[in-house]
Parts: sequence; C-alpha cells; structure tokens
Amino acid sequence: MGLMRSILLLTGLLLVNSTVCANPPPLLTAPVVAQTVPREYRLDGTVEAVNQTTIAAQTQGQVQEMHYDVDDFVEKNALIARLKDTEHRARVSQASADVKAATARLDRAEDEHTRIAGLYQKRNVSDSDMDKAKTELAGARAELDAARARLAEAEEQLAYTEIRAPYSGIVTHRHVELGEIASPGTSIMTGISLDELRVTVDVPQSVIPALRGAAATTKRAWVYLPDGTRLESTRLTVFPFADAGSNTFKVRIELPPCESGDRQRLFPGMYVKTGFAVGEKSELMVPKAAVVHRSEVTGVYVITEGEHLHLRQIRLGRALDDAYIVLAGLTEGEQVALDPIAAGARLKTQAPLRHVTGEAVRHD
Repeated sequence: MGLMRSILLLTGLLLVNSTVCANPPPLLTAPVVAQTVPREYRLDGTVEAVNQTTIAAQTQGQVQEMHYDVDDFVEKNALIARLKDTEHRARVSQASADVKAATARLDRAEDEHTRIAGLYQKRNVSDSDMDKAKTELAGARAELDAARARLAEAEEQLAYTEIRAPYSGIVTHRHVELGEIASPGTSIMTGISLDELRVTVDVPQSVIPALRGAAATTKRAWVYLPDGTRLESTRLTVFPFADAGSNTFKVRIELPPCESGDRQRLFPGMYVKTGFAVGEKSELMVPKAAVVHRSEVTGVYVITEGEHLHLRQIRLGRALDDAYIVLAGLTEGEQVALDPIAAGARLKTQAPLRHVTGEAVRHD
C-alpha cells in the first residue's frame, strides 16, 4: 500500500513538471530599434578646481600659530594661521585714545561755538571771533573723523593677524613655518575646493565650428569617470583664441556639483575622457538588461520566428544611460530577451533545430 502511494505521488510530480516545462512562462523581450543619438567626438581632458587659492598675509607680523597642514580639510572661515598681534593691539589702543581725545575737543568746540554764536547775535563779539569759532568747530570735527579712520585702519590690521579660510577645501601647500616674519603679500597656504570642479580640453580647430554653431540648448559634453560613470554638462566655455603652437582651442566643461562619492573619484590634475556632441546620427540600440557577458564573448539572446531562442555574439559601441549602441551582430526589429538568466535556462531545455530543404524544423 505504501509502495503504491509513493508511485502515485511520483507520477503526479512528473505530470506537473512536464506540464510546467511544456508551458513555460513567456520571456520579456524588447525590439532592437534605431534611434537618433548625438555624434560624439572623444578627447582627453584635465580636471581642475574652480576654487584654487593661495592665501597671503595682509599685514606684517611673526607667524605665531599654524593650525593646518597639507591634506587637511579646512572649513570655511576656519582660523588657518595667526600672526603676533602685540604691536597691532597697541596701535588699536592708541587710535582709540585719539578718538576719545578728538571727541572731547569737539565737545569743547561745539560749546564754544554755541557761546560765541549767542554773543554774536547780541553784537557783543566781532565777526572775526565768530569766524574763529566756526573754524575751530570744523577743525575739531575733521580731527575726530581722522581719528576714527585711524582706529578703523588699526582694527582692520589687527583682524589681518587672524588668517581665515575663504571657503571649505583641502590644503595643498604650506608656505611658511612658525617663527617666520610675514609681510604683506607673503604666501601662507594654498588650498583647493573639491565641491566645484571643471575639465579643460584642447580641442582641434576643425571641431570648434560645430561647438560654436550649436545653440545654447543643444551644447552638450560628457565626462567619463575612471569607474565608467558618465557625467553630462551643458555649460561649455570656448576660449576666443587658439594656441599658436598646436592650433587648438581651450574648452572648459563645468561639472555639476560633486556628491560625496564623486569626491573620492575626481581630483584636480587627473586625466579623464571627454566627449563633445558635434552632430547627430542614427544608431541601433539594445537595452543594457539584454546584454550578457560570457568570458570574452558579449552577446544577447535573440528570439526568432517560432519562438526559437539562441545566443548571438554582438559588438557594442559606447554606453548610454540605459542602452548600448550596437556596431555589429543585430538588425533593426529583432527581438532580444531582457532576462538573460531566464533565457539561458530556457535555451538548455529547447529542442534543437534540423534543416529540411532549406527550412529550419524543430526536432522534438
């Protein structure tokens, strides 16, 4: 009885399995289509930072503190270095005292002017006395303005003893050491910001007309990162002169603001591949999901008439956002499987074809 039950169960499983194999689920497919894509001209470019600055001292003093070194990240407005400020503080104190003294003299001159003006209205003083009071009042006011200007200058010079970062970035060079005397114009540190980058390319003059002639809305360029990622930019600057030695024009590609991952992939001075849109052409396209790589073979699973499936080797061009350009191996309208894993499994269970009088016949 137990043996009979096992035989019936096994028979049922075989029937179910044969039914599933006889009616496998349909494969998702997509046609090979021809699309108009930009014609791309490839060149090498160099990455550079938009913000690259050498910070210099704006006053004289001995370097007393250095808070950063090469390869350190500096936040915007962070204190980079400090100069000795004893002399500058003394000048601020002196200028502040001059302002107080000038204010006191102005108060006395105003009081004297008020007194003389009252007597002058009563004809108790001469015109010369009145003129003298006016002159002394004007002089006191001018002296106070000059004292305030000297105080502002002294305070500004004191502020210059604290050297701060104009933007967030990384230190690339340190030009002074502790104890050195810095004068106005002495280089302190050089830094760059990785938040805004651009790529400069030397473009042959034969390509420049296509770039200059394109409308602002159709100017496009691409920058290919080392890991294969492609960045697109529509902000191109073509320099208005050619290099006398190479007869090439410098073109600057402004990159979009870097994300945290891009900071680890792009650095100033790196060489990168770039591409410029110099026209349009029609190309065969195949979805990226349909492409399969088997060792050194690149191919797709093609579905022919009669739902027959086979792996065909193809040659690919450049990659776009969600598709590849097909250089050889496919024709427009052919259907390709979008799930190579499922297609490969289906191919193993597919009956082979035999040819009879020039026609392919499935051999079951």
